[in-house]
Amino acid sequence: MNAATSLVQHLGASAVCAGMGVPRASYYRAQQARTLQHTVRRPRRSPLALSALERDEVLDVLHSSQYVDVAPHTVYAMLLDAGTYMASVSTFYRILRATSGTRPRRNELVHPAYARPELLATKPCEVWSWDITKIKGPVKSAHFHLYVILDIFSRYVVGWMIADCESDALAETLIGHTCDNEGIMRDQLTLHADRGAAMRSKLVADLLVDLGVVKSHSRPYTSDDNPFSEAQFKTMKYRPNFPERFDSLADARAYCQTFFAWYNYDHRHSGIGYMTPAAMHTGVAPIIYEQRAQVLQNAFAKHPNRFKNRRPLPPALPTEAGINMPKPTSGDDDQVKIAH
Repeated sequence: MNAATSLVQHLGASAVCAGMGVPRASYYRAQQARTLQHTVRRPRRSPLALSALERDEVLDVLHSSQYVDVAPHTVYAMLLDAGTYMASVSTFYRILRATSGTRPRRNELVHPAYARPELLATKPCEVWSWDITKIKGPVKSAHFHLYVILDIFSRYVVGWMIADCESDALAETLIGHTCDNEGIMRDQLTLHADRGAAMRSKLVADLLVDLGVVKSHSRPYTSDDNPFSEAQFKTMKYRPNFPERFDSLADARAYCQTFFAWYNYDHRHSGIGYMTPAAMHTGVAPIIYEQRAQVLQNAFAKHPNRFKNRRPLPPALPTEAGINMPKPTSGDDDQVKIAH
Protein backbone atom coordinates (compact mmCIF):
# COMPACT_ATOMS: atom_id res chain seq x y z
CA MET A 1 0.00 0.00 0.00
CA ASN A 2 2.93 2.37 0.73
CA ALA A 3 4.43 1.73 -2.73
CA ALA A 4 1.11 2.46 -4.38
CA THR A 5 0.81 5.69 -2.40
CA SER A 6 4.32 6.71 -3.53
CA LEU A 7 3.45 6.04 -7.17
CA VAL A 8 0.27 8.10 -6.83
CA GLN A 9 2.28 11.00 -5.44
CA HIS A 10 4.68 10.93 -8.44
CA LEU A 11 2.41 9.85 -11.31
CA GLY A 12 -1.10 10.77 -10.14
CA ALA A 13 -4.04 8.57 -9.17
CA SER A 14 -5.49 8.36 -12.69
CA ALA A 15 -2.29 7.02 -14.28
CA VAL A 16 -1.60 4.51 -11.51
CA CYS A 17 -5.19 3.17 -11.49
CA ALA A 18 -5.17 2.88 -15.30
CA GLY A 19 -1.87 1.00 -15.25
CA MET A 20 -3.04 -1.41 -12.54
CA GLY A 21 -6.53 -1.89 -13.99
CA VAL A 22 -8.21 -0.60 -10.82
CA PRO A 23 -11.17 1.82 -10.95
CA ARG A 24 -10.37 5.18 -9.41
CA ALA A 25 -13.53 4.97 -7.29
CA SER A 26 -12.18 1.84 -5.58
CA TYR A 27 -8.89 3.61 -4.82
CA TYR A 28 -10.60 6.67 -3.34
CA ARG A 29 -13.00 4.50 -1.36
CA ALA A 30 -10.10 2.55 0.16
CA GLN A 31 -8.30 5.77 1.01
CA GLN A 32 -11.40 7.19 2.71
CA ALA A 33 -11.91 4.03 4.78
CA ARG A 34 -8.26 4.11 5.86
CA THR A 35 -8.53 7.76 6.87
CA LEU A 36 -11.70 7.14 8.92
CA GLN A 37 -10.06 4.17 10.62
CA HIS A 38 -7.23 6.31 11.85
CA THR A 39 -9.40 9.23 12.91
CA VAL A 40 -11.93 7.26 15.04
CA ARG A 41 -11.07 7.78 18.67
CA ARG A 42 -12.30 6.03 21.70
CA PRO A 43 -14.13 8.24 24.20
CA ARG A 44 -11.77 9.34 26.91
CA ARG A 45 -12.69 9.10 30.55
CA SER A 46 -13.52 12.50 31.96
CA PRO A 47 -10.94 13.70 34.50
CA LEU A 48 -13.91 14.86 36.63
CA ALA A 49 -15.44 11.37 36.86
CA LEU A 50 -15.41 9.51 40.14
CA SER A 51 -12.99 6.67 40.50
CA ALA A 52 -14.23 3.14 40.92
CA LEU A 53 -13.46 3.32 44.66
CA GLU A 54 -15.42 6.57 45.03
CA ARG A 55 -18.40 5.10 43.17
CA ASP A 56 -18.40 2.10 45.50
CA GLU A 57 -18.34 4.43 48.51
CA VAL A 58 -21.32 6.39 47.16
CA LEU A 59 -23.22 3.18 46.51
CA ASP A 60 -22.48 1.89 50.02
CA VAL A 61 -23.86 5.12 51.50
CA LEU A 62 -26.99 5.02 49.35
CA HIS A 63 -27.60 1.38 50.33
CA SER A 64 -26.93 1.93 54.01
CA SER A 65 -29.80 1.51 56.46
CA GLN A 66 -29.90 5.27 57.05
CA TYR A 67 -30.43 6.22 53.41
CA VAL A 68 -31.83 3.13 51.68
CA ASP A 69 -35.42 4.43 51.80
CA VAL A 70 -34.54 8.07 51.12
CA ALA A 71 -34.65 9.84 47.75
CA PRO A 72 -31.27 10.95 46.29
CA HIS A 73 -32.17 14.64 46.63
CA THR A 74 -32.84 14.11 50.32
CA VAL A 75 -29.64 12.07 50.76
CA TYR A 76 -27.69 14.91 49.17
CA ALA A 77 -29.19 17.45 51.60
CA MET A 78 -28.70 15.19 54.64
CA LEU A 79 -25.04 14.63 53.74
CA LEU A 80 -24.49 18.37 53.39
CA ASP A 81 -26.07 18.87 56.84
CA ALA A 82 -23.59 16.31 58.18
CA GLY A 83 -20.70 18.21 56.58
CA THR A 84 -20.09 15.68 53.80
CA TYR A 85 -20.06 16.09 50.03
CA MET A 86 -19.65 12.92 47.99
CA ALA A 87 -21.14 13.72 44.57
CA SER A 88 -23.94 15.63 42.86
CA VAL A 89 -27.54 14.48 42.85
CA SER A 90 -27.32 13.57 39.14
CA THR A 91 -24.29 11.39 39.92
CA PHE A 92 -26.28 9.66 42.66
CA TYR A 93 -28.97 8.84 40.11
CA ARG A 94 -26.42 7.76 37.50
CA ILE A 95 -24.79 5.31 39.93
CA LEU A 96 -28.16 3.95 41.04
CA ARG A 97 -29.31 3.45 37.43
CA ALA A 98 -26.17 1.47 36.66
CA THR A 99 -27.08 -0.95 39.47
CA SER A 100 -30.87 -0.99 38.75
CA GLY A 101 -31.51 0.94 41.93
CA THR A 102 -33.96 3.55 40.62
CA ARG A 103 -37.09 1.41 40.44
CA PRO A 104 -40.02 2.28 42.78
CA ARG A 105 -39.31 1.00 46.27
CA ARG A 106 -42.88 -0.02 47.00
CA ASN A 107 -45.06 -2.63 45.36
CA GLU A 108 -47.42 -0.79 43.03
CA LEU A 109 -50.88 -2.03 42.14
CA VAL A 110 -50.84 -4.09 38.96
CA HIS A 111 -54.16 -4.12 37.14
CA PRO A 112 -55.23 -7.44 35.66
CA ALA A 113 -55.37 -7.83 31.90
CA TYR A 114 -59.02 -7.68 30.83
CA ALA A 115 -60.02 -9.65 27.77
CA ARG A 116 -61.48 -7.79 24.81
CA PRO A 117 -65.14 -8.87 24.51
CA GLU A 118 -66.02 -10.27 21.10
CA LEU A 119 -69.71 -11.05 20.62
CA LEU A 120 -71.65 -12.04 17.50
CA ALA A 121 -75.40 -12.26 16.90
CA THR A 122 -76.98 -13.57 13.70
CA LYS A 123 -80.61 -13.38 14.90
CA PRO A 124 -82.64 -11.81 17.72
CA CYS A 125 -82.27 -12.99 21.33
CA GLU A 126 -78.67 -14.14 20.96
CA VAL A 127 -76.88 -11.12 22.46
CA TRP A 128 -78.42 -8.45 24.66
CA SER A 129 -76.75 -5.31 25.91
CA TRP A 130 -77.91 -3.51 29.03
CA ASP A 131 -76.91 -0.37 30.87
CA ILE A 132 -78.13 2.25 33.33
CA THR A 133 -78.20 5.97 32.62
CA LYS A 134 -79.16 8.95 34.74
CA ILE A 135 -81.81 11.49 33.76
CA LYS A 136 -82.26 14.76 35.60
CA GLY A 137 -84.94 15.18 38.25
CA PRO A 138 -86.81 18.30 39.36
CA VAL A 139 -83.82 19.91 41.11
CA LYS A 140 -80.09 19.98 40.49
CA SER A 141 -79.19 17.27 43.00
CA ALA A 142 -82.01 14.89 42.01
CA HIS A 143 -81.94 12.37 39.21
CA PHE A 144 -83.57 9.10 38.17
CA HIS A 145 -82.00 5.87 36.94
CA LEU A 146 -83.15 4.34 33.66
CA TYR A 147 -82.41 0.63 33.12
CA VAL A 148 -82.56 -0.52 29.48
CA ILE A 149 -81.98 -3.97 27.92
CA LEU A 150 -81.41 -3.92 24.15
CA ASP A 151 -81.16 -6.71 21.58
CA ILE A 152 -78.05 -5.85 19.53
CA PHE A 153 -79.22 -7.63 16.36
CA SER A 154 -82.70 -6.10 16.07
CA ARG A 155 -82.03 -2.97 18.20
CA TYR A 156 -85.31 -3.79 19.93
CA VAL A 157 -85.65 -2.65 23.56
CA VAL A 158 -86.75 -5.90 25.18
CA GLY A 159 -86.99 -4.46 28.69
CA TRP A 160 -86.70 -1.19 30.56
CA MET A 161 -87.39 0.25 33.98
CA ILE A 162 -86.98 3.61 35.69
CA ALA A 163 -86.32 4.03 39.40
CA ASP A 164 -85.00 6.56 41.88
CA CYS A 165 -81.86 4.54 42.65
CA GLU A 166 -79.39 2.07 41.17
CA SER A 167 -79.89 -1.34 42.71
CA ASP A 168 -78.75 -4.86 41.93
CA ALA A 169 -82.10 -6.15 43.21
CA LEU A 170 -83.98 -4.01 40.69
CA ALA A 171 -81.60 -5.13 37.92
CA GLU A 172 -82.18 -8.75 38.87
CA THR A 173 -85.94 -8.28 38.71
CA LEU A 174 -85.80 -6.57 35.31
CA ILE A 175 -83.50 -9.19 33.78
CA GLY A 176 -85.58 -12.07 35.14
CA HIS A 177 -88.89 -10.68 33.88
CA THR A 178 -87.42 -9.79 30.48
CA CYS A 179 -86.01 -13.29 29.97
CA ASP A 180 -89.41 -14.76 30.88
CA ASN A 181 -91.26 -12.43 28.51
CA GLU A 182 -88.92 -13.27 25.61
CA GLY A 183 -88.94 -17.02 26.31
CA ILE A 184 -85.19 -17.28 26.73
CA MET A 185 -83.95 -20.87 26.99
CA ARG A 186 -80.80 -22.07 28.69
CA ASP A 187 -77.53 -21.52 26.78
CA GLN A 188 -79.31 -19.29 24.26
CA LEU A 189 -78.39 -15.79 25.34
CA THR A 190 -75.32 -13.69 26.15
CA LEU A 191 -75.94 -10.61 28.28
CA HIS A 192 -73.35 -7.85 27.91
CA ALA A 193 -72.86 -4.85 30.18
CA ASP A 194 -70.19 -2.49 31.42
CA ARG A 195 -68.51 -2.84 34.81
CA GLY A 196 -70.94 -0.89 36.99
CA ALA A 197 -71.71 -2.02 40.51
CA ALA A 198 -75.12 -3.43 39.63
CA MET A 199 -73.75 -5.18 36.54
CA ARG A 200 -71.04 -6.98 38.49
CA SER A 201 -73.14 -7.74 41.56
CA LYS A 202 -73.35 -11.26 42.94
CA LEU A 203 -77.14 -11.12 42.84
CA VAL A 204 -77.20 -10.57 39.07
CA ALA A 205 -74.40 -13.10 38.50
CA ASP A 206 -76.31 -15.80 40.43
CA LEU A 207 -79.47 -15.06 38.44
CA LEU A 208 -77.64 -15.45 35.13
CA VAL A 209 -76.22 -18.78 36.26
CA ASP A 210 -79.71 -19.96 37.20
CA LEU A 211 -81.11 -18.86 33.83
CA GLY A 212 -78.24 -20.34 31.84
CA VAL A 213 -77.32 -16.92 30.43
CA VAL A 214 -73.68 -16.14 29.62
CA LYS A 215 -72.49 -12.85 31.11
CA SER A 216 -70.06 -10.52 29.37
CA HIS A 217 -68.45 -7.27 30.54
CA SER A 218 -66.71 -4.35 28.92
CA ARG A 219 -63.12 -3.51 29.68
CA PRO A 220 -62.66 -0.75 32.28
CA TYR A 221 -62.99 2.78 30.89
CA THR A 222 -63.75 1.49 27.38
CA SER A 223 -67.10 2.83 26.21
CA ASP A 224 -66.57 1.29 22.75
CA ASP A 225 -67.12 -2.12 24.31
CA ASN A 226 -70.80 -1.30 24.89
CA PRO A 227 -71.70 0.74 21.79
CA PHE A 228 -75.31 -0.34 21.30
CA SER A 229 -76.55 0.82 24.69
CA GLU A 230 -74.57 4.05 24.43
CA ALA A 231 -76.07 4.79 21.00
CA GLN A 232 -79.60 4.07 22.23
CA PHE A 233 -79.19 6.46 25.15
CA LYS A 234 -77.93 9.14 22.76
CA THR A 235 -80.96 8.65 20.51
CA MET A 236 -83.21 9.17 23.50
CA LYS A 237 -81.47 12.21 24.97
CA TYR A 238 -81.13 13.98 21.61
CA ARG A 239 -84.83 13.79 20.80
CA PRO A 240 -86.31 17.29 20.30
CA ASN A 241 -88.96 16.71 22.98
CA PHE A 242 -86.58 15.31 25.61
CA PRO A 243 -87.03 17.64 28.59
CA GLU A 244 -84.21 19.32 30.46
CA ARG A 245 -85.62 17.94 33.73
CA PHE A 246 -88.45 15.67 34.82
CA ASP A 247 -90.79 16.92 37.52
CA SER A 248 -91.28 13.51 39.12
CA LEU A 249 -90.64 9.81 38.74
CA ALA A 250 -94.15 9.36 37.34
CA ASP A 251 -93.47 12.07 34.77
CA ALA A 252 -90.24 10.35 33.70
CA ARG A 253 -91.95 6.97 33.48
CA ALA A 254 -94.73 8.39 31.30
CA TYR A 255 -92.18 9.92 28.94
CA CYS A 256 -90.26 6.65 28.67
CA GLN A 257 -93.42 4.70 27.85
CA THR A 258 -94.06 7.01 24.91
CA PHE A 259 -90.44 7.07 23.81
CA PHE A 260 -89.84 3.31 23.81
CA ALA A 261 -93.09 2.69 21.95
CA TRP A 262 -91.87 5.11 19.28
CA TYR A 263 -88.34 3.66 19.33
CA ASN A 264 -89.46 0.05 18.87
CA TYR A 265 -92.35 0.49 16.43
CA ASP A 266 -91.89 3.78 14.55
CA HIS A 267 -88.18 4.62 14.55
CA ARG A 268 -86.40 3.71 11.31
CA HIS A 269 -82.94 2.67 12.45
CA SER A 270 -80.00 3.26 10.10
CA GLY A 271 -78.11 0.26 11.46
CA ILE A 272 -80.81 -2.19 10.38
CA GLY A 273 -81.57 -0.93 6.88
CA TYR A 274 -83.99 1.74 8.14
CA MET A 275 -86.36 -0.88 9.46
CA THR A 276 -88.08 -0.52 12.80
CA PRO A 277 -86.57 -2.59 15.63
CA ALA A 278 -89.90 -4.41 16.01
CA ALA A 279 -89.80 -5.48 12.36
CA MET A 280 -86.32 -6.93 12.81
CA HIS A 281 -87.18 -8.54 16.14
CA THR A 282 -90.34 -10.25 14.90
CA GLY A 283 -88.83 -11.37 11.58
CA VAL A 284 -91.07 -9.36 9.22
CA ALA A 285 -88.20 -7.17 7.98
CA PRO A 286 -87.44 -9.43 4.96
CA ILE A 287 -91.06 -9.10 3.83
CA ILE A 288 -90.87 -5.31 4.10
CA TYR A 289 -87.56 -5.42 2.24
CA GLU A 290 -89.16 -7.28 -0.66
CA GLN A 291 -92.01 -4.76 -0.74
CA ARG A 292 -89.50 -1.90 -0.92
CA ALA A 293 -87.59 -3.72 -3.65
CA GLN A 294 -90.81 -4.14 -5.68
CA VAL A 295 -91.58 -0.42 -5.40
CA LEU A 296 -88.09 0.41 -6.65
CA GLN A 297 -88.43 -2.16 -9.43
CA ASN A 298 -91.65 -0.54 -10.64
CA ALA A 299 -90.02 2.87 -10.58
CA PHE A 300 -87.04 1.54 -12.50
CA ALA A 301 -89.27 -0.02 -15.14
CA LYS A 302 -91.00 3.33 -15.77
CA HIS A 303 -87.92 5.55 -15.79
CA PRO A 304 -84.67 3.54 -16.03
CA ASN A 305 -82.76 6.64 -17.16
CA ARG A 306 -83.44 8.30 -13.81
CA PHE A 307 -81.44 5.53 -12.17
CA LYS A 308 -78.70 5.67 -14.85
CA ASN A 309 -79.89 2.22 -15.99
CA ARG A 310 -78.76 0.63 -12.73
CA ARG A 311 -81.36 -1.38 -10.84
CA PRO A 312 -81.93 0.26 -7.42
CA LEU A 313 -82.07 -1.73 -4.19
CA PRO A 314 -83.45 -0.82 -0.75
CA PRO A 315 -81.08 -0.27 2.17
CA ALA A 316 -79.49 -3.63 2.99
CA LEU A 317 -80.54 -5.72 5.95
CA PRO A 318 -77.85 -6.85 8.39
CA THR A 319 -76.97 -10.52 8.61
CA GLU A 320 -74.73 -10.08 11.65
CA ALA A 321 -74.30 -7.70 14.54
CA GLY A 322 -71.43 -7.81 16.94
CA ILE A 323 -69.26 -6.12 19.51
CA ASN A 324 -65.58 -5.83 18.56
CA MET A 325 -66.06 -7.96 15.47
CA PRO A 326 -63.45 -7.90 12.66
CA LYS A 327 -64.19 -5.53 9.81
CA PRO A 328 -65.75 -7.06 6.68
CA THR A 329 -63.38 -7.90 3.86
CA SER A 330 -63.65 -6.29 0.44
CA GLY A 331 -65.82 -7.98 -2.13
CA ASP A 332 -68.81 -8.60 0.16
CA ASP A 333 -72.21 -8.73 -1.49
CA ASP A 334 -73.97 -5.35 -1.67
CA GLN A 335 -76.95 -6.66 0.23
CA VAL A 336 -74.90 -7.88 3.20
CA LYS A 337 -74.11 -5.38 5.88
CA ILE A 338 -72.35 -6.16 9.13
CA ALA A 339 -73.34 -3.87 11.98
CA HIS A 340 -70.84 -2.98 14.65
